[in-house]
Amino acid sequence: MAPVKNGQLIFNEIPETYPIPGKTTKYVEKDIDLDTVSLNGGFLVKVLALSSDPYLRGRMRDPSEPSYMPAFKLGEPIEAHGVAKVLRSENPKFKVGDHVVGVMPYEKYTILKDESEFMVVDNTEKLSWTTFIGAAGMPGQTAYYGWKEHADAKKGETCFVSAGAGAVGSLVVQFAKMDGLKVIASAGSDDKVAYLKEIGADVAFNYKTTSTEEVLKKEGPIQVYWDNVGGQTLQAAIDYADIGARFVECGMISGYNGEQNPPKNMMMIIGKSLRLSGFLVGHLHYKYKEEFYRTMPKLLASGKVKFREDITKGLENGGDALLAVQKGTNVGKAIILVADE
Repeated sequence: MAPVKNGQLIFNEIPETYPIPGKTTKYVEKDIDLDTVSLNGGFLVKVLALSSDPYLRGRMRDPSEPSYMPAFKLGEPIEAHGVAKVLRSENPKFKVGDHVVGVMPYEKYTILKDESEFMVVDNTEKLSWTTFIGAAGMPGQTAYYGWKEHADAKKGETCFVSAGAGAVGSLVVQFAKMDGLKVIASAGSDDKVAYLKEIGADVAFNYKTTSTEEVLKKEGPIQVYWDNVGGQTLQAAIDYADIGARFVECGMISGYNGEQNPPKNMMMIIGKSLRLSGFLVGHLHYKYKEEFYRTMPKLLASGKVKFREDITKGLENGGDALLAVQKGTNVGKAIILVADE
């Protein structure tokens, strides 16, 4: 077979604020011969879909800046969770036709080697393959693990979820309702507020047009806060938290793109005996991964847990999907659809 074009979205320039498509990231193409390219013990896959996630902004930095995740390398494809179909393999664990999920480069075809980083998907529930990088993938795991491990939820309590219409927040809203909590949720548009009401939030509001402080003052105090935002939203949650409230610190996107506006009431954490629990999803795989895959696909297939996917078609438009997540214009899980099967 003649060589084909292998599209890639490379990390082109370190951004000062938001990642700009065509500047921060750049789409390029290289030739690849799918029949003859050397696998070196790995397996060649056709990438079907890739994830756009808030945490990727933290990897778009100078490598000298310390962080919990390595920086992307300039001139090389960025990477994130993806789902792909195996075309050729020199690894017996991955057979031609298998669908695999794991962290992979933003490119149409890629050779994967570290078998411990990838899992063959047993899609017995016949979900869309994109679901396995969304509600049945890392974002779903983040919501499921974090809620199970840190919320200590009790029926009748009140929970506040910021960025409640996002890939993680929308699932947390539903987990809280399943556990019998009153749920307050914020989002950044009226369409997202409507979605929050659709998935069961008792109180849903647009933080851009309605005061978070006024809502929490009226509807609180809160016993659980799921934080995806940080900044002034975290400050308001501290102000209106009950004694002994649990804060699940999942993300702080308000400070990811250059603007830093930290809370000024941190002493109240002591005064109110608050428990703040930060976590990374990978640190909890050992405890919840098997349970998650036994439970979550069935909940999604049955409709007991609802989810939305915000699809961007074409890897060449991947930069737009990355920017959308940082600006919060996506509803539900942001996904780049790279190819059909």
